[in-house]
Amino acid sequence: MDIDLVYLWVDGNDPVWQAKRNACIGNPEDNGSQTNCKGRYANNDELKYSLRSVEQYAPWIHQIFIVTDNQVPSWLNTLNPKIKIVDHKEIMPEVCLPSFNSTVIEHFLCKIPGLSEHFLFANDDMFINKPVTPDFFFASDGLPIIRLNRRFFRKFSLWYVEKIKKRPLSNYRQIIKNAAELVEKKYGTYYSGKAHHNIDAYLKSNCLHTEQIFQKEIEATLSNHVRSVNDIQRSLYAYAALAEKRGHLCYVTQNTSFRFHIHKESHYEKFARYNPVLFCMNDSEYATDNHRKKAAAFLSERFPNKSQFEK
Repeated sequence: MDIDLVYLWVDGNDPVWQAKRNACIGNPEDNGSQTNCKGRYANNDELKYSLRSVEQYAPWIHQIFIVTDNQVPSWLNTLNPKIKIVDHKEIMPEVCLPSFNSTVIEHFLCKIPGLSEHFLFANDDMFINKPVTPDFFFASDGLPIIRLNRRFFRKFSLWYVEKIKKRPLSNYRQIIKNAAELVEKKYGTYYSGKAHHNIDAYLKSNCLHTEQIFQKEIEATLSNHVRSVNDIQRSLYAYAALAEKRGHLCYVTQNTSFRFHIHKESHYEKFARYNPVLFCMNDSEYATDNHRKKAAAFLSERFPNKSQFEK
C-alpha cells in the first residue's frame, strides 16, 4: 500500500506572517496565553530534522505533504518529487482563514488533493528515532494502529478538576474531552485514552466518514482562528474509528512514544534512558529561547546528515 505523510508547518519567525497573525489574534508576546504563545509558532527548523529522521528510518514513505499558510521553508528542495506544499487556501473554506489554530486545520487533512487512503500525520516537531516498517502504523488488515496514552478514570479526574476543585481545564485537555464526549454520545462508549501527541496513522475514508457524522459540531468551530474551548481535537477520528472497529487500539509506553518537553532539562536524560521509537520535541508557553537553542543543537547532533529534501 502507498502510505503518505502529512505535516503542519509554520514559520513563526516570518515578519509577514507575524503581521497577519497580530492583525487577526494579537501578538503572543503580549499575552503569554497557552493557546497563543510564542512556542505555538516558533520555528527552529524542526521540520528539517524530522524529514531527516523519515529518510533515515522510514524511506518507504510515498508522498510528503507540507500544509502551510503561504510559506515555504527556505532550505526545502521543492523540486523533489516526493514533496508537495499545500496552502491552507487549497483545503480550507474562507470562514477559517486566516487560521492560526492547528486543531481546526487538522479537520481538513483528508481534503488534500492526491492524498493516499493510508496516511500518517505529524507536527513538524515529531521524529522517528529507530527503523520502522509500515506494519508499525497499519495492521495486516489495512486498518490503522491507534496509539493512545492509557489514562484510567480519566472521565472522573476531569470531572473532579472542574466540579470539585473548580478549576478550568487546560485548552488541550478540554478539546480532547470534547472529542471523547461526542463519540460517547454517538456510540455509547467513552474512550479515556489520551492522544499520545506523536505521529499517527489514519485512513482517509475513516476521516471523511467521521467528518460527515460530526459535521454540525465541526462546522461550529471553523471560525476559531486561534485555539478555543469548543474546538474538537483530532482524537475524534481515532475514537470514532475504534467505536466502529475501523482501527486497532494500542496503548503506548515511553519506549514507544516519548513526549519531550524542551523546557524540562530532565527529559534529555529520560530520552537517553528510554530510547523511544517516536519522539516529539514539544515547545510551549514555558519554553525560553535558550531552551529552543538547546533543543535545536540536540536535533542537529541526533540527525546530522543532510536529506534529499534539502537544497
